[in-house]
Parts: sequence; structure tokens; C-alpha cells
Amino acid sequence: MKEERYFYVPQAGQRDTLPDDEAQHALKVLRLKEGAEIFLMDGEGTFFRAEVTLATNHVCQYHIIETLPQQRPWRGSITIAMAPTKMMDRIEWFAEKATEIGFDELSFLDCRLSERRQLRIDRIETKVVGAVKQSRKAWMPKVNDICDFKDFILSHNPETKEADGLSECWLCETECPYKTEETAIPLYLAVFVAMERKGCFLEFLVEEFVKRFHR
Repeated sequence: MKEERYFYVPQAGQRDTLPDDEAQHALKVLRLKEGAEIFLMDGEGTFFRAEVTLATNHVCQYHIIETLPQQRPWRGSITIAMAPTKMMDRIEWFAEKATEIGFDELSFLDCRLSERRQLRIDRIETKVVGAVKQSRKAWMPKVNDICDFKDFILSHNPETKEADGLSECWLCETECPYKTEETAIPLYLAVFVAMERKGCFLEFLVEEFVKRFHR
């Protein structure tokens, strides 16, 4: 059975050439030739079965044979907000594993006791792209730069998100009642991963969260 090779190509249906980094992997590592079958993912819910039409030292062109729309495996929109840990490798590990499970957006919070206030978002995005290809996810999660905790809360105001289907938000330690009614509006889930000192958010941060989201 032939191995299926996946490449992340934004707007894959509107172009015919692999991005430079993906082309280098296809040509230098996998040593693909003309006629090889590949699969493309656009990060927006669609896979494409394609054939390599040109393979030079630096350019890999393709022709799309089949378009394969995918169904999102979760309802609503899942946002993960976390205070970054001191060690960058732990943040990258978390982003990679969370991507393999599946989510929509990752935000980093600058809290009062945060030990890291700057992040290499490009490194995290590289891990996310690799995890998307490894786990065959059709949607590319969005990775946001670090922001103040209160600014994040204000930007996720339930009153402004209601039209988008904001239904429930919770802290990860609390019980999470999940609506299963078929007629329920799409869920907007804000999952807050506690990675502050001693493994939990400070009490005033929890109070701020509850004040904004508690029904």
C-alpha cells in the first residue's frame, strides 16, 4: 500500500506550486518525481488529491485530481487560552498535542505572576503545522500572540459573541456541562488551561473570568 504524503498548502485550490519549505521537503527529503501522488491540505477544511507535474531542484508543481471536503469533528469553536510556562519546549509540546486532538484558536495570557512575557510565535506555528500534517487535521488552528488577561476577557465578551453562538465558557478544572441537543446553537468554547504558578490561576483572575462569563 502506497504511503499518503500530506503537504500544507494555503489556498491549495487556487495555486499549482508547493510553498518553498514544502517543496524542499518533497524534493530533497522524499525525492518525489513527476507523476507522484500527493495530498494537500489548505487548513480551511479541504484536502486535495494531486499529482506532481514538475519536480526540479527548487520547484514542485502539481495538478489537482480530486477535491475532498472534510467535516469538522467538533461542534462550535474551541479556543484555548493559557499562561505560557517558563520553558519554551513545554509550550511547543502543548501546542503540538492540542493540535493533534483538535481546536480552533490558541491565545497566550500575560498574567500577574507570568514568568514569560515574550514568545516566538513562529516556532509555535511551526509545531502546529507539523502536528496538523501528522494528525491529518483539515483545519489549521490560529495562534495568537501574548496579551493581557483582562484584555483577552474583554475581547471575548459574551454580549458581543452571542451572535456567533457563544453558549458556555468554563475553567478547565470545573465541571463542564456539554449541551447535546441537536437544536442547540453552535457552541463557542473557551477552555482556559491553568499554567500559572502552583498550577492554577490567581483567585482574582478566576473572579474576573466568572464575572464576564457566568450565566
